[in-house]
Amino acid sequence: MVKVTFTLDEETIARLNETARRLSKPKSEVVREAIEEYYVKSDRLSEAERVRMVNLLKAYARTPTVGTAAERDRELREIRAARRSGGRRTRVE
Repeated sequence: MVKVTFTLDEETIARLNETARRLSKPKSEVVREAIEEYYVKSDRLSEAERVRMVNLLKAYARTPTVGTAAERDRELREIRAARRSGGRRTRVE
């Protein structure tokens, strides 16, 4: 283990002392567990990011599709046929 020194405000120290007392654990263990928990949560989206992403998805879902179902089916058939034959051919007009 490596020894480090931190400067913490009085309120944080009081919370650390109270938590260690309540859990009957050494303060160092409480700090290690708190850092581990914070670390695990740190790669999750913040609430603001989550709301922004949900709103983007909702806006995307409201975006009308282009073309009819028949046109989309035709394009999918063309894409599948092109894949089987080695690629799409560009039309020259």
